[in-house]
Amino acid sequence: MSQEDSAASNKMYISYNNIHKLCQQVAKTIMERGERPDVIIAITGGGMIPARIIRSFLKSKGQKNIPIQAIGLSLYEDLGLDNQIETIGKEVIRTQWLDFGALDKHFDSLIGKRILIVDEVDDTRTTLHYALTELQKEVREQQVKLNRLNEDTTFSIFVLHNKDKPKKVELPQDLFDHGRYLAAVTVPDKWLCYPWEAIDIEEHTQLAIEQGNN
Repeated sequence: MSQEDSAASNKMYISYNNIHKLCQQVAKTIMERGERPDVIIAITGGGMIPARIIRSFLKSKGQKNIPIQAIGLSLYEDLGLDNQIETIGKEVIRTQWLDFGALDKHFDSLIGKRILIVDEVDDTRTTLHYALTELQKEVREQQVKLNRLNEDTTFSIFVLHNKDKPKKVELPQDLFDHGRYLAAVTVPDKWLCYPWEAIDIEEHTQLAIEQGNN
């Protein structure tokens, strides 16, 4: 097998159709439990499209659309162009964060809310751990500041794909115990090719179909 063939065999191509279905599947689980989130926090850029799609499936008659907030976290040092495989960074860097002043003014803050954090993939778990830990910390700080210590804020996590591999960090066990870690599907430790990264979307979709990821 050539080096090019080997690299290709280590890739999983995911279609927009597949992503749509995965979001629908997880949203159904959330709604059946009666745990519709009050706010969705998307980790840019991979979490933006899944966040927008799942919101459509979380609509509830007589209720407003769930607001989507975005946070930017940088972990990958190399974006993985052509045949290069993504290199995982060691440090999470904030590139965009929540404006808690604006949230307090327009949405009564995150305190006491059900919050769904969305990303496309749980790889090393580093980014998800950072996002959850920092958001929990800032909500606690807001609770102290506003003297609202008796209100429970519930965090859940939704990813399209969980890579079946050892993680560099662990998430709180209660997320798993209470079904608040929502991975639509667990996949082998391969390079996941998402449609929003594709140069030729028709070729990408055809490859996804051939792999059964449509």
